[in-house]
Amino acid sequence: MGRKFDPTNNVKRGPGRKSRKQQGAENELAKFITDEDTEQKRLSSRGRKRAAKRVQKVKKPEDAAEEKNKTVFTDENSKWLKPATRKRKLDAAESEDSSDEHWEDEEDEEEEEKVEQQQQVKKGGKDKGKKAAKSKIKPVAEEVKDAEDDEAEDDADGAEDDDDDEEMVDDYGTLDDVSGDAAEEESDGDEELLPIERAAKKAKKLKEILDLDSDEDDDDEEDDDKDGEKDEKSDEEDTVQANMDEMDQFRLPGAEESEKEGVLMCVDLKEIHQRIKDNIEVLCNFSTRREEGKDRAEYIALLKKDLCTYYSYNDFLIEKLIDLFPLSELVDFLEANEIHRPVTIRTNTLKTRRRDLAQALINRGVNLDPLGKWSKVGLVIYDSSVPVGATPEYLAGQYMLQGASSFLPVMALSPQEGELVLDMSSAPGGKTTYIAQLMRNTGVIVANDANADRLKSVVGNIHRLGVTNTVVCNYDGRRFPKVMGGFDRVLLDAPCSGTGVIAKDPVVKTSKDEADIQRSAHLQKELILAAIDSVNAGSASGGYLVYCTCSIMVEENEWVVDYALKKRNVKLVSTGLDFGKEGFTRFRERRFHPTLKLTRRFYPHSHNMDGFFVAKLKKFSKCYSIRVRRERRG
Repeated sequence: MGRKFDPTNNVKRGPGRKSRKQQGAENELAKFITDEDTEQKRLSSRGRKRAAKRVQKVKKPEDAAEEKNKTVFTDENSKWLKPATRKRKLDAAESEDSSDEHWEDEEDEEEEEKVEQQQQVKKGGKDKGKKAAKSKIKPVAEEVKDAEDDEAEDDADGAEDDDDDEEMVDDYGTLDDVSGDAAEEESDGDEELLPIERAAKKAKKLKEILDLDSDEDDDDEEDDDKDGEKDEKSDEEDTVQANMDEMDQFRLPGAEESEKEGVLMCVDLKEIHQRIKDNIEVLCNFSTRREEGKDRAEYIALLKKDLCTYYSYNDFLIEKLIDLFPLSELVDFLEANEIHRPVTIRTNTLKTRRRDLAQALINRGVNLDPLGKWSKVGLVIYDSSVPVGATPEYLAGQYMLQGASSFLPVMALSPQEGELVLDMSSAPGGKTTYIAQLMRNTGVIVANDANADRLKSVVGNIHRLGVTNTVVCNYDGRRFPKVMGGFDRVLLDAPCSGTGVIAKDPVVKTSKDEADIQRSAHLQKELILAAIDSVNAGSASGGYLVYCTCSIMVEENEWVVDYALKKRNVKLVSTGLDFGKEGFTRFRERRFHPTLKLTRRFYPHSHNMDGFFVAKLKKFSKCYSIRVRRERRG
């Protein structure tokens, strides 16, 4: 059953059915193969010349051939070594050993090896190797013959190559002056390219040349622009210098200009502000910058007028401020009054700690920081997403909205636990509750105010903050010694003109005059004498009075304290405040007691708080001063 297979009998079998169908395909395929694949590529004119030179080279001795073979890679190592193209240095001197023929011969052999490799890649297998062997280089005689037949065509090609060489430009924009070998390589590459590729290459070279020319033109234009800019800058500097010279030579406006400003009633605020600066500079260096024939009084008069116009003050207040501040500091004070002071709060340590309060407010979206090293309970608030005066912490009495300057008199008073303290002008209750906080709700505090309506806020803050050691009363402070006396410490925040809180109440700019200042000063003198009479001079731990105002006028501060020193047996002591400016011991024609330097002044532009004055006095005798007794006897 089935076929019998004899493994010992090897039957020779012919090609299969598929192979028999493909017989004769070699002949058909030969018809489609072009001559370009089999024939050697036509050499250029320079290549044929080099071929003629190789004919002469064959006759050289064998030792020269061996030396040449050492410098060129052989077919055996061409598979794994890639021959490096060698170029002659431009600056190298020509010699017999390094002649053009020597380098050209090496390049010819390298080109031949490259051609062989390319042909082997195109024609794979053994057939490729055979065809490559057949299609190496034509015999030398045939190359010479071709050179003679195509001599005319070669001359034309050479002319075209020369034109191409002339048009070639190197990287630096100059004509290509490389050696003949580089030119030969370029011409050989051009021969290998198609006509359309050669045209594209020429167009590209022309474009590069044009670009280089345009770059040079742009550079020239840039240089011209730079020169023009330098000239313009020099002109601008000259004009600026001229303007500066004109500004240095500040001149007072004439009578006609002043009349025009008064008639037109149209004032340029920028011009006035600049004139204020220039005027102050002249006044600071009056001897060198003043205009000839002009007196200092004329500059001062112009400055007063401009300040009143620009900052909207009345003449009286500007005159007072000019007498109070140096001219260089005056504008800073006026500018500070145009800006509101930062919002500050005081932590009520009777109910919480500053750290816990700050964390609670931060959680509610309040941006705050500690007030400063001088205060352990103050916080400054920059911004808040909730109303600071309506938070649960505020309603619970954990803090009090209070200006930073209001901390200072209580800190100077420094009340102790168990003492009897009088706050003669207590409304709205910020200082009173701070005193209770420092006393830890011990002792007794008498909170008095002459205005019954304002006492409502005092009562409300006392209840909200949890103060339990305070008694509220409504008396005229001037008559208070007849009602009650014998206090260990007294705080007198006297009513004043409010020139230190202009940022809060801009009406002060135009509503105050000399009569108001004198009226306030007279009231303050009466109140300070009544406060001194309410102090117990024999107190073991006290006997102190702190006098403070929110005014910066000398008539309401140093003058009043100096009056008290003359009328009562009191002396000035240190306030205990490490910052602030010293009080005046002399002001214009007035001379005050030397100890007034122990008082402290605070300004908006210097300390970023409301203008304030603080003085601390100690009563050392119940008797009146000798001068007062003599006046009473007389």
